[in-house]
Amino acid sequence: MPTMADVARSAGVSVATVSHVLNGTRPVLPHTRQAVLDAVDELGYTPNTLARSLVTSRTRSIGLAVSAISNPYFTEILQGVEASALEHGYSLLIADPHDDPEHERKVVQLLHERRVDGMIVAPSADPRELVSYLGRHQVPTVFLDRVIDGVGGSPAGAHVDGPQPFDQVCAENTEPMAGLVTHLAGLGHRRIGLVAGLPGLSTTAERITGYRQGLTSARLPYDDHLVVHGDSESAGAERATAALLALAAPPTALVTANNAMTIGTLRALRRHGLSVPDDLALCCFDDFAWADLFSPRLTAIAQPSREIGARAVRVLLERLDSPDRPARTVRLDCTFMHRTSCGCPDPG
Repeated sequence: MPTMADVARSAGVSVATVSHVLNGTRPVLPHTRQAVLDAVDELGYTPNTLARSLVTSRTRSIGLAVSAISNPYFTEILQGVEASALEHGYSLLIADPHDDPEHERKVVQLLHERRVDGMIVAPSADPRELVSYLGRHQVPTVFLDRVIDGVGGSPAGAHVDGPQPFDQVCAENTEPMAGLVTHLAGLGHRRIGLVAGLPGLSTTAERITGYRQGLTSARLPYDDHLVVHGDSESAGAERATAALLALAAPPTALVTANNAMTIGTLRALRRHGLSVPDDLALCCFDDFAWADLFSPRLTAIAQPSREIGARAVRVLLERLDSPDRPARTVRLDCTFMHRTSCGCPDPG
């Protein structure tokens, strides 16, 4: 089996240079780096990651704890995390916390016991045990998609007392949601319902805030009866939409706050014999691959899901390189996908 010394001799460089190329620990001239990589390919050299971890105290692995991995949104985030981790020479260990605070703490502990170098976690609606464990064990962590008040300078979400050295990466939620509401109001709608997510999640809180801001911008009153919680899943949204339709004065337009709830809302509308947008206009937060295959095509907010995942990896690696840097929250812009479910002519 070829060794690092064999690679160094073949490339005409020192063993230290080979180490820097393979581990990314120091810049190397492009032609030297290529010579090392060519020697690795020619000799079929495979780094001994176990031996390296014993020397460096690094396993070059990242723990990823994300619920509802089957959701297309989180699947795309996973793809972004995986691609970026691979690009930087890291492997992934993945666990599903099932949005349950107790299970969340357990799976994070299991990942920690596997000696991952750091973690990327989409926290539950009650992340107090999670944050306590990560802080107590000083695990470098990036919170993903859902943010926590008091962590990384974030103003929304579940509150955790005291400063915590955790970074966060998420999409903008408030302004895009406000934009959906003002768009519907501009089409003449005065009773706009919201199918909101699971209470306690920062995404739920921020999107409700955006909904209210949109109403204020359109000079429409807020009506508590028009906001229902679909608990971020399809069946809950179907029940919540049915409750809105049962009102004495039901909404003429709906906004759903994630892709799974959009499916539940569409089921409820079909069950009640209602057509979109003829009977009721619909906009949704979260675009997904088949959103423009529906009839009508769904007007939606598209989150940069893959970039969220990739950015989380980069932020985590920056934390590993500089453990004492100030915590930060990175927010990425969303895109308004203007289609026809809102009642507008097809923009093409």
